[in-house]
Amino acid sequence: MKRGWGSLKSGKGGEVIQESITSNVSEDVITLEFQKTDGTLITQIIDFRNEVRILKALVLGEEERGQSLYQVMCFVTKFIKGDFISSDAMAKLRQKNPSTIRIPEEDKGKEAFIMTSWVHLNRSMAISRHLMTVCSEALDATYIRNVDLKAWAELPGSSISNLEAATEKFPDTLTSRCSEVTSLWAPCLCSLETCIGWYPCGLKYCKGKQGDSSAAAQTNYRCGIKTCRKCSQFTYYVRQKQLCLWDE
Repeated sequence: MKRGWGSLKSGKGGEVIQESITSNVSEDVITLEFQKTDGTLITQIIDFRNEVRILKALVLGEEERGQSLYQVMCFVTKFIKGDFISSDAMAKLRQKNPSTIRIPEEDKGKEAFIMTSWVHLNRSMAISRHLMTVCSEALDATYIRNVDLKAWAELPGSSISNLEAATEKFPDTLTSRCSEVTSLWAPCLCSLETCIGWYPCGLKYCKGKQGDSSAAAQTNYRCGIKTCRKCSQFTYYVRQKQLCLWDE
């Protein structure tokens, strides 16, 4: 069962962005997508079964500076349970007033992710079966962290050997950030930040009506959603600064 849920949200600086959220209950997956005002297309996939979050960024290139029309990167991290409502709960939501500008109730700040390895998509089933499809345009630009591999290895049916076989570590010698490198063809550490400006991060529960002595009145029931804003900053290896011109 799939259900689409679009919303207008207010972003930083008062900008208004159209956001789409789709829940697939049978796959236990939620897809969130929006386009930033600079043209960057952000797609976030949450694979609840494998506790995997995939954030795909399609960034428009600067053709006048020799870049391709666009480039796609995927950042794969462990999903923290409780940071997004379940696919089943998402599918049951009913959207009122789709054109309403929505403001998040809580700002969760910014989380930094230091990526350590590339993902070989042809071996990525051990991480998530959705990776090959979602990140097909990021064959050489899908990134992951060793700390997350170790966390996934603790899950039932998983093993560190299968997870590590799907990855390749970055060179150990590189420490220079792209903003510090002058040559466009030199390798460096790139940084990309993106923010999910509005998303349902939890459920709200209410108690039965006061004065009702029935057993049902003593139990909690779902009566709404809690909404949040959260930013992520990804630092990762690029083989040439030309692939990271925004980080200057």
